[in-house]
This record gives sequence, structure tokens and C-alpha cells, in this order.
Amino acid sequence: MARQRVGIIMNGVTGRMGRVQHLARSIAAMRADGGLEVGGVTIWPDPVLVGRDLERLRSLAAAHDIERVSTDLDACLADPADTVYFDSQTTARREQAVALAIAAGKDVYCEKPSATTSAAGYELADLAERAGVRNGAVQDKLFLPGLLKLREVLDSGALGRLLAIRIEFGYWVFPDAIGATQRPSWNYRAEDGGGIVLDMFCHFRYLLEHLFAPVESVLCEMATHESVRVDEGGRTYDATAEDAAYAIFRLAGGAVAQVNASWCTRPYRDDLFVLHADGTGGSAVAGLQECRIQPGAATPRYVWNPDVAASTTPRAPWLEVPGRRPPVNAFRHQWELFLRHLVTDEPFPWDLRDAARGVEVAELALASARERRWVDVPGSRA
Repeated sequence: MARQRVGIIMNGVTGRMGRVQHLARSIAAMRADGGLEVGGVTIWPDPVLVGRDLERLRSLAAAHDIERVSTDLDACLADPADTVYFDSQTTARREQAVALAIAAGKDVYCEKPSATTSAAGYELADLAERAGVRNGAVQDKLFLPGLLKLREVLDSGALGRLLAIRIEFGYWVFPDAIGATQRPSWNYRAEDGGGIVLDMFCHFRYLLEHLFAPVESVLCEMATHESVRVDEGGRTYDATAEDAAYAIFRLAGGAVAQVNASWCTRPYRDDLFVLHADGTGGSAVAGLQECRIQPGAATPRYVWNPDVAASTTPRAPWLEVPGRRPPVNAFRHQWELFLRHLVTDEPFPWDLRDAARGVEVAELALASARERRWVDVPGSRA
């Protein structure tokens, strides 16, 4: 089988997300499997790891049998042998680097948020379209096994007319030196692009719009529940970004979505992320791996009586949705779709313009919280 090399400039893979999900579990995993077979061709991703710490880059490269590393982004962008630029740096660094890659004629794939403001996000999309480069943004939650099963349920029409959606996300992120913090300290500094709204509402926007319907308006409350945290060096700092947000979204067609997102919660649910959708024909609940459904015909007739102990729990009469495909890492799944798009021109709708809409909804949620009012989402941008 013929092999088609795709040279990828991978910038920011020394960070946790880039190192684990994009390098180890996506690109390196594909290489370990012999590449990606598409229509009689094997796509062979050939990355060069780019960053500021040469020793860390060399260590990563050695761990994953990768030959090339560099601390010179400009030189990498000037090399015509590498046609793809990938960015998983911190959000504040992403805009300039992606713009440079577009100017160099590279196809672009980047983490979300694509920019710190929607204006910058839309400008990156405009730049890519004018340059004629193919582009995409990470929207990994769509490709989680549980959400893929939910997609099949929705496509079957089993839920009927959509009524409401509830999303619960979050866990306890230790603010002090007693428990090792699970997230980088910049996540809690607004001046560095931190905050749960910009981070997570981009996810919620694409989930709501790609699974259900466009977001028409948002009402949001946010909070900085832990105002003092300890950074990676053990130093105390003031948290200037919100660590929790509670929102209501109105969707086209009349459905309502409620979203709770917090890094200050101790979850009592089946997963760290749970999406519950109710419709006239049935309901579905999806987590990271699993999805369950309760059809209308199998819905129990509940009677509220707080004085009598329940003989069964409301979770009992739900049916598990079987997966039709072996589970694949969500990041790898989307990487494979993007590489197929580059080689075969298969459609890839999750582009920079779609990503900019996520930043826009996050901005509107922040405005809603500041102004304590509903905020409408502007019409679609051409």
C-alpha cells in the first residue's frame, strides 16, 4: 500500500493536553499502528515537535520514536516539507502563532479556544479562507464514545421533539498545596486567558449546536469560589478568573439547555461530564463512555409521595445503548477525520469559523454575568 507522508508542526505538546491527548494518544498512536489507511493509501503523520524547552522536546521525541524537534518556529514554518501546523499552546499564545502559520501557507489545526476574543477568532477564520488553507479546530467532546452513541439515538428520532437539555460538568480542583492541583495555574488568571467560561463554554456551544440546535440566547451567572490558589511552584496567588459558571441557553426551536460547570464541586454522578436530553418520545443520558435511554413507552408512572420509601430508584428502568464501533480516543478520532480531509477532501465542518462561534458564545455568557441579563446571540456569520 502506498504511503503518503504528512509533515506536521506540533507546537505546544509539552503541555498536558498536547503531550497526552494529541501526541501520545493520537499522532504517536497512529504511527505505532502503522499509519492511517484511507482508500488504498496509508497516511503517515511525520511530526516535528516545537517548543521553548529543547530538553523536554527531546525527551518527548525519544519516548515516542519521533526524530525531529525544534525551538525555532519560524524555521519550521519556512520548511515546505511540513504542510500542517498544529497548536496546543496556552490560549494567549495561539492567535499569533496560528496567524503566522496561515501566512506561511500551512493548513491549520488547533486547540480551542481558537483565540481569546471572538473578533480575533473570526479574523483567523477570515485569514484562512482568504489564504485558501484548510483548517480545523479541536471539538473532541463530539467524538467521545458516549456522545457518539447519543448521536445515533438522536439520528434515530427516538427522543421525538426536543424539550430540554441539562449538562453537568466539573470536579474538585485542589486550590492549595495539600492536594496536588490537576490544572495549570494560568487557568485561574484572567490576564493569562484563564476562566471556566472561555475554556468550557466553547465545548458546550459546539455540543448544543452540532447535536441539537443553534444557541439563540444565554443567561449566565459565574463565580470565583476559591479566590486564593497555590501555583506549580508552591506560591500563593490571587485567582482573577471564575472557577464556576451556571447558565441557561435558549435554542432554536424552543428547547432550553441548563449548564453547570465548576472546578469547585465534588461530583455525585456517573461521570465527570453528563448530558441529559428530554424529548416528547423519550430521554437519553450520555457520559464520556456510556449512553442510556428511556423510551416513552417504557417510562414509569411516577407518583410523588415523600412519605413512602421508593421501591426502586429512577435509574433502574433505563436501557444501555450499545456501541456500534470499537471505542477510539476522541482526540485521535478527530485527528483522523482531519487527516482524511487533507488527503481526500472529505468534509470537515469543525473549522476555525465554527470555533470562533464558540468564543463568541463564551463572550456573551461573560457579558450576561456582568450585566445580569439575557444576551442574544447574533445571527450566523457568513
